[in-house]
Amino acid sequence: MSYYITTAIDYTNGSPHIGHAYEKVLADVLNRYRKQKGEASYFLTGVDQHGQKVQQTAEKEGVNPNTYVKRVTKGFTSAWEKLGLDYDGWAETINPLHKTCVQQILQKLYDEGAIYKKQYKGFYSIRQEQFLTDKERDENGEFGPEWGQVEERDEENYYFRLSDHVDWLRDFVNTNEGFVIPSFRRADVLNAIERAEGNDLCISRPKERLRWGIELPFDTEFVTFVWFDALINYISFAGYNKAEGSDLPDFDQLWPANLHIIGKDILVPSHSIYWPCMLRAMGFSDTEMPTLLVHGWWNIKSGEGSEKMSKSLGNVVDPVNLVEQFGQDAVRYYLVRDIHTGRDSDYDIERLVMLFNTELANNLGNLCNRALNMTKRYCGGTITASSFDDPSSKELRDSLSYTLAKYSEHMDQHAPSHALEAIISFITSANVYAEQHKPWEIAKDESKTEEVNAVLNHMVEVVAIASVLLKPFIPEACARIQTQLKAEHLSQLTLDQVQWGLIPVGHEVAKPKPVFPRIQLENPE
Repeated sequence: MSYYITTAIDYTNGSPHIGHAYEKVLADVLNRYRKQKGEASYFLTGVDQHGQKVQQTAEKEGVNPNTYVKRVTKGFTSAWEKLGLDYDGWAETINPLHKTCVQQILQKLYDEGAIYKKQYKGFYSIRQEQFLTDKERDENGEFGPEWGQVEERDEENYYFRLSDHVDWLRDFVNTNEGFVIPSFRRADVLNAIERAEGNDLCISRPKERLRWGIELPFDTEFVTFVWFDALINYISFAGYNKAEGSDLPDFDQLWPANLHIIGKDILVPSHSIYWPCMLRAMGFSDTEMPTLLVHGWWNIKSGEGSEKMSKSLGNVVDPVNLVEQFGQDAVRYYLVRDIHTGRDSDYDIERLVMLFNTELANNLGNLCNRALNMTKRYCGGTITASSFDDPSSKELRDSLSYTLAKYSEHMDQHAPSHALEAIISFITSANVYAEQHKPWEIAKDESKTEEVNAVLNHMVEVVAIASVLLKPFIPEACARIQTQLKAEHLSQLTLDQVQWGLIPVGHEVAKPKPVFPRIQLENPE
């Protein structure tokens, strides 16, 4: 069975920002890790291209919505290429295969009586593209700013019988702790379930005000609600109901071992209320429900505190600009190092520079340069046999098993920031070991040749191991390290093959070149 990792597809009424980038890099790191474990893992991401906001923006620009979304989509794919994402599947909701899958599901639910038509008068959120009830009002009886512009509408639409599944959903969330990660987010879901009590979901929009969407197969005067369309990408591009001869994956191999990585802003109601109820109505069992990994936001420092990044405030960080300024390695490393999964974090360019310079340039980069330079200088560039051994050498070797255990534990818990801490601690230990033995000094004493060889061997070995463990995070940098080690075979190792002795006696290494050149801020504050 494969491991299936998806991210929320990005709405093509904007451009990539650091929040999008973090989510994608997190998924990419976890996907690469699963493959590193020898598992068959599949990473799907993509773009959500329908909806009223897209139609309105295209009209303002005087272009066809199809032309508009294709242009915006290129911005996302270009950004993900610069960040080195290695996704296995790409979802675009204007793809005909997705449209077919959505319409098949709509027709099935309609035929089974799960979708019905009625007249409704109420308030509608332009921003969220959904009807609101009094339960969405705040303590002052007002609709909060999160809903944006709200207007009253009176129209006929089709509704999904969401209320039929609310009792089940409450029980499911209460009895399945693994449905939402981290667990403290379950309270948000349970509160949202109470607000959903007795309400059905409007899943259509009349064509007279919205034409840019997927037509209802049973009434072509309507298109489907953008969320009822977008959420289905998780299964449509995973091979659900795929046509014979399709090159899509085998759905039974991907589902239900799946992980949806989403931001906390779309946990409720879309992913934790609408989506599981939709799946249940389609016939999915409790054991086939996805796991929702909910990440926090990148905030921006403001005065004494911090505030959410927002286009309206003009404080959104462009990940493409970051990569162009600091490089892919620095940005990928920062995004998963300085935020703990599920929590918010403050974006801080000085932290990005500090972490790169301290943990990569000074720590791993310094170890790599010293190990290879001295191996060239004192050992002719060859890993040389040595009979020398001492307690500090044994301690360094023994620490590998602990490092591997902590690395695997944290990665399995979707906590890459903690996994990185374990790797950096291991590298730091090797640098401390080097300072204890000072091979650059004892090399002057011919009687210490065996010790020099042993110490350099240990240093080179730690560099090799680090290049394997860090590969999910900074793949391009690790490839450069392995090239300098002349050990491209390391790129093919699975995690269970990582052990002491990756670089054998007699192996020749190359002359080092700086893999992590230090970053200097041009105008530090």
